[in-house]
Amino acid sequence: MTLSLPPLGTPLSDAALRVMLLGAGELGKEVIIALQRLGAEVIAVDRYADAPGQQVAHRAHVIDMTDAQALRALVEAERPHLIVPEIEAIATQELLRIEAEGLAEVIPTARAAQLTMNREGIRRLAAEELGLPTSPYAFADSLEQLRAAVDGGIGYPCVVKPVMSSSGKGQSVLRGPEDLQSAWDYAMAGGRVQLTRVIVEGFIEFDYEITQLTVRAIDPSSGEVSTSFCEPVGHLQVHGDYVESWQPQPMSPLALQRSREVAGKVTAALGGRGMFGVELFVRGDEVWFSEVSPRPHDTGLVTLCSQRQSEFELHARAILGLPVDASLREPGASAVIYGGVDAAALRFEGVAQALAVPRSDLRLFGKPESFQRRRMGVALAAGDDVEQARERARQVAATVRPRAA
Repeated sequence: MTLSLPPLGTPLSDAALRVMLLGAGELGKEVIIALQRLGAEVIAVDRYADAPGQQVAHRAHVIDMTDAQALRALVEAERPHLIVPEIEAIATQELLRIEAEGLAEVIPTARAAQLTMNREGIRRLAAEELGLPTSPYAFADSLEQLRAAVDGGIGYPCVVKPVMSSSGKGQSVLRGPEDLQSAWDYAMAGGRVQLTRVIVEGFIEFDYEITQLTVRAIDPSSGEVSTSFCEPVGHLQVHGDYVESWQPQPMSPLALQRSREVAGKVTAALGGRGMFGVELFVRGDEVWFSEVSPRPHDTGLVTLCSQRQSEFELHARAILGLPVDASLREPGASAVIYGGVDAAALRFEGVAQALAVPRSDLRLFGKPESFQRRRMGVALAAGDDVEQARERARQVAATVRPRAA
């Protein structure tokens, strides 16, 4: 495979290789930093001003990324070589046209961005086209259809999610018929765009969840795309939102093999280059596909302290056509730091004490507004084993105290 990208050059010059990120949150910020270290010129786009990634990019723009006209106008003005979607809520039909016209290369592909933007597209690909094991599922466009799907075979308990949302927003576990109305209302409020469609999934009694970080990059020996796997990332979720992650997650050799087989199949079907976060349920040696993001995953923040190259560095290298190394350096863990208050600005107390925890690190994202349950930072820690790393990460997170400014 021969890349048509220009060589890396001097940013802010005619020799620059220009990368446009669509979405500039905390994950995008780390990708931008990784790209800049390799000499790329980066344009950060988000729906609000002063997003974390915009604070470090060469240039920043604020647009509604679901507005096809606005998106095209910006691409035509900036002329990026690469477009890297970092969120789901994007006018993906326009990305398909931009890619087809050769205006820019979309990472990993415009089709992958479109399929994974909507849970219906990716679930049908995984279960119906690829035959991967998944929970039983159905789609519903109204409360009545949701009730019929649950009563008609999905059963209780089950999980209801908007077909378009992120970070657990709009997700509920239903224990009985009395939960239907509240779950429907929460899903309608939590979607990324105004779609009255949900997926309802049968509940799997799993032992644990993992994210199988999977990177598709150019193998320099062959010039072809090859697939590499990071060590599995275990994670704890509350209300569908990740609060802790650790690496490596202990699992049986057969479960690990099956996890990588599933991840390899779904990422190959999506194609292109870059990092993919494949979420899986595991019980014993059994593995079920849950979701996939064609970009770095929030649970993969742990790789900032655990891997030789973090998921963000792997993503940057892969999309630029450079060699990657997905190896683990040492056991690590992450723990989320929530804002805890609704405020326009924060001050963080306890940072010095937090960083006195052995082998610890910290990322404060710089989001311009705080909410009670908004992720404002992440604690990181390494250890001799996963349990020591998790305890240290929790200690760091508990020691940092956000306060309204």
